[in-house]
Amino acid sequence: MAFRNLDIDLLRCFVTIADTGSLTRAGQRLGRTQSAVSLQLKRLEEQLNRSLFDRSPRSLAITSDGERLIGPARQILRLNDATVAEMFEPDITGQVRIGVPEDFATAHLPGVLAAFAEAHPLVELEVTCDLTLNLLERFHAGAFDLVLVKRQPEQERQPGVRVWREPLVWVARDRQAVADLRRVPLVVSPEPCVYRKRASESLDAMGRAWRVAYTSTSLGGSLSAVRAGLGITVLPLEMVPPGLTALGEDSGLPPLYDTEIALIEAPGLSDTAHRLAQHIIAALERGA
Repeated sequence: MAFRNLDIDLLRCFVTIADTGSLTRAGQRLGRTQSAVSLQLKRLEEQLNRSLFDRSPRSLAITSDGERLIGPARQILRLNDATVAEMFEPDITGQVRIGVPEDFATAHLPGVLAAFAEAHPLVELEVTCDLTLNLLERFHAGAFDLVLVKRQPEQERQPGVRVWREPLVWVARDRQAVADLRRVPLVVSPEPCVYRKRASESLDAMGRAWRVAYTSTSLGGSLSAVRAGLGITVLPLEMVPPGLTALGEDSGLPPLYDTEIALIEAPGLSDTAHRLAQHIIAALERGA
């Protein structure tokens, strides 16, 4: 019986497509064009004589054969990457502590960190999610090597490197959430919070009365309050979950200015932590 060898690059492409759910996003993570990713997937399917994804113009779903392959493919990639790291980059080790806002961690960071972990499996990543104020306090106290924080784009002489810019939107249970209300009920995080400041300042500027209806330190708590109809909140457009509605100009609410995410490095950063910082900057610049 002749042995068949699976191509590592093709397996990595397949796993990345499965993880991102999109040929375009897989290409962004791998640094390739969508057409190149599609070609690699086609080559793997031809080698296996199996269809790994059901594709349509609007959807991409893994097949039963794809489900059978995904587990072994991940094991092969982990072993390959660990071997490469051990042989070629034995110095890339150690722990890196990173702090990040909860909503940004949920939407954008997992894929970025996963790519770094795959390339450097000997590095231990410790990720903490919290409010920006708490993250900065702990960062200055020495708790983090790297911290991602929300900030006002217009402020000058700010520390750190801007890595992401977020368009913000009003989010409600439905389009009638603030219709005919004299005071807009807000679901917000505790002060100081960039999103809270954006909401209150924009309402004040248009002369619209508002009140804080619900305060939560967690994204999950805020979303639950909005789903229950207690008020509306502010989120990045990409973070609006299914079942909730992004309100447009016809809602009678003012437009919201963008906010941004900055990466700040601690003094005396290790080479490993600095490499992660550069990876995050490069990855988010491609995705922004």
